[in-house]
Amino acid sequence: METIPAKTIVTKVKKPAAWFGADYNMNIYRGCSHHCIYCDSRSDCYRDINFNTVKVKENALQIIRDDLRRKVKSGVVATGAMSDPYNPLEQELHLTRNSLELINAFNFGVAIDTKSSLVTRDIDILNDIKSHSPVAVKITITTSDDDLCKIIEPNVTLSSKRFEALKSLSDAGIFCGVLMMPILPFINDTEENITEIVCQAKRAGARFIYPAFGMTLRQGSREYYYKKLDEHFPGIKEKYMTRYRNNYQCTSPKAKKLWGLFVDLCVRHEILYEMRSITRAYKGTYDSLKLGSFR
Repeated sequence: METIPAKTIVTKVKKPAAWFGADYNMNIYRGCSHHCIYCDSRSDCYRDINFNTVKVKENALQIIRDDLRRKVKSGVVATGAMSDPYNPLEQELHLTRNSLELINAFNFGVAIDTKSSLVTRDIDILNDIKSHSPVAVKITITTSDDDLCKIIEPNVTLSSKRFEALKSLSDAGIFCGVLMMPILPFINDTEENITEIVCQAKRAGARFIYPAFGMTLRQGSREYYYKKLDEHFPGIKEKYMTRYRNNYQCTSPKAKKLWGLFVDLCVRHEILYEMRSITRAYKGTYDSLKLGSFR
């Protein structure tokens, strides 16, 4: 197991409203073993030469405890932005679970991003946190097809298993939903895929789906992605090179049509899809209670 030094782990978010209303950000691990072909965190700008190896931050729990203790104001701690908090090492180390126990002890909330069904292991602690602070679990699902999942997300829990994890979280009363991103141009940007994800999310009890009909590419991630396109989707790389050149933002040519379909499906199934509405749904009750306590 490789370790890396860290001075602080729970850091203040510059724009809390921007990403699910998180006030703080926390990454216990660095790097990722998912091998998703589209991952932006592989980009050179992050300077993680050995990105495919998961590293553990030294003395993580002590640092998190000290960080939380020093915060003047409580809030929602987001985790999973740069490295999945439920990577394979977590099964043995329990660092994410122990950090949730600290978040609970210091009366903070939590917002989790993950592609792993292992998050269901911690339903008991999430329910404890929910008793006093906001909790949201966001499970990334980009395709409803397990066979396609194995190609674009080789080491990730299968999509079908992630839908099952959503069902377990929902049944336990946890506010949860889907990050439907990235939707890759010319690969999974189909009406069938979008429809199936929304319908399966509904059956699993998802409260929200937040989409991105496209992807990002920059130096480091672009080269890796193009290599994988040549391996698994011959001829698609040339479409990217012609349409997007060296653009960072690669929006699906079907984005407008897919967005319309997606919104219609979400409205029909009563699923939230706008950031403001999602944030208000899981944080609003607690904000009201806090205001009431000062009256």
